[in-house]
Amino acid sequence: MARPQVDHGGVRVERRPTNGGKTGEGKVGESRAGESRAGESRAGESRAIEGKVIIDAPNLARIVDRMAHQILEKTSGARDTVLLGIPTRGVPLARRLADRIRAFEGVSVPLGTLDITLYRDDLRLRGARAVGRTELPPAGIDDTRVILVDDVLFSGRTIRAALNAIADLGRPRQVQLAVLVDRGHRELPIRADYVGKNLPTALSENVRVRLVEIDGVDEVRIEAGRSLDGPGKGDR
Repeated sequence: MARPQVDHGGVRVERRPTNGGKTGEGKVGESRAGESRAGESRAGESRAIEGKVIIDAPNLARIVDRMAHQILEKTSGARDTVLLGIPTRGVPLARRLADRIRAFEGVSVPLGTLDITLYRDDLRLRGARAVGRTELPPAGIDDTRVILVDDVLFSGRTIRAALNAIADLGRPRQVQLAVLVDRGHRELPIRADYVGKNLPTALSENVRVRLVEIDGVDEVRIEAGRSLDGPGKGDR
């Protein structure tokens, strides 16, 4: 682009651009390049958050089948057994286990849900939470084998809260624990009796279980780069 020239008393003077030789087009180009780099950065962050699928739908179904077989073997055919799902995703998992046990052995296992909100040890740290419903089978849980069902076992604090809740509801003969994923990093001496998959993780990673009944898809992902709170998962 030619530089403008001005005639001052017979002396031709060239006016140089005051932006260091850059035209307006240069500024627009730089702006677009910056936006492109920012978009790439956001896309990279999004990919990091989305994470990696560790268990897909067919594998998740096989894992539930295997856990149902293990429960049948270790409980003499699910005799005197009650399944209590811990909201949120422990509830549909408990239903699936009951359905598979019925399909394999024709045994109908009593089902229930156990809300642990008021028994959590972080209530004063995380503020008010909505209290869910606890529903026990009509015959209750006294003198039964209660199997708690949850999606992820992490610190063990959720299960401790569940044990405290059960103590206020009855006196089962035995309490066991079934989890879809055990990711380690226990803070309390709690161990699962039935584990779908042991999944070594870093503390900076998060394990997200998604189920068709709640999320519209069956899968388990490992995610990085953020802390999850609530269903799917924070401190378990």
